Amino acid sequence: MANLKTRLFNPKVLGWVAVGTSTAIASLWAWWGVSENFHEGWYYESLVQNLSLMFAQYLSIAIIFILLTVVAIRWRRIGSAVLTIAAVGLMLFFSGFDVAASALIIPPLLIIGVLFWFGRPDPKKFAALLVVIIPIIIIIGFGIPNGIHVSQRLNDGNLDARLIGGEGVSLVWSPSGPGWPDHGVPWDEANKICQYLSENGMVVEDVPQNIWRLPTIDEVVRSMTLHGENAKGIWDSEIEKAIYEITPDKETPLWNPYSQVIYYWTSTELNDDRAYIVVYDGKVFTRNKTGMGSLGFRAVKSP
Repeated sequence: MANLKTRLFNPKVLGWVAVGTSTAIASLWAWWGVSENFHEGWYYESLVQNLSLMFAQYLSIAIIFILLTVVAIRWRRIGSAVLTIAAVGLMLFFSGFDVAASALIIPPLLIIGVLFWFGRPDPKKFAALLVVIIPIIIIIGFGIPNGIHVSQRLNDGNLDARLIGGEGVSLVWSPSGPGWPDHGVPWDEANKICQYLSENGMVVEDVPQNIWRLPTIDEVVRSMTLHGENAKGIWDSEIEKAIYEITPDKETPLWNPYSQVIYYWTSTELNDDRAYIVVYDGKVFTRNKTGMGSLGFRAVKSP
């Protein structure tokens, strides 16, 4: 027993546990970051801006784990202290938020910091190489197919009012402007804008016009497209699931590929606090009516 305890608390063993843990966490965040980047990010026309957003926002946590671990491998006591300070700082930052993801950031930083205080991975160069290379392989492996997919999205550049015919539904969708903003809008505000929107969809009038409205879940689902073809979607209200013959995407005529908006509000409410939204890939969820930056809307009216 004493021999086993000695082996487990061997500085080299503790050091490699720290390296392995950090590599696993960094790899997880690298996978999440590159996947989320091509899901809700990558909406600029500029490649430089898209890459900047990817590294600054979506891959930042993975990069932090990699850099702090490399520092700890080279200067273990300094690195251990920095890891602990980073964990405490993030704990204070997340204290006012309900962020489940913080559980995959703060505890690992503290654990890795403690392990590096007592541990000493050897050889150091191989340990540093491991924690850098594996996340990079994941980023490249998942990034290339996602990047190819995004590059093939249909964009005809027409952001005017569009008559879109779906599976048993035909609606005029608002042109780019107040009835189709490129930023998030709360549900109540979206309804109010629709109510006051002018005939051409370009002006919010001072008095209600009652021409435009938010679409229902079923109307959005039946209007979804892929490469100019209707996705043949239906909304099954009994199981609360949208079913498609082909998976739709963030493409014209329904979506603007160069907008940060990836969710549309619908007029369908779950209760007083939540309403249904539709994602550009066809999924349907409920969200708090206060919304978020990527949750917008597109007003509709009868032809």
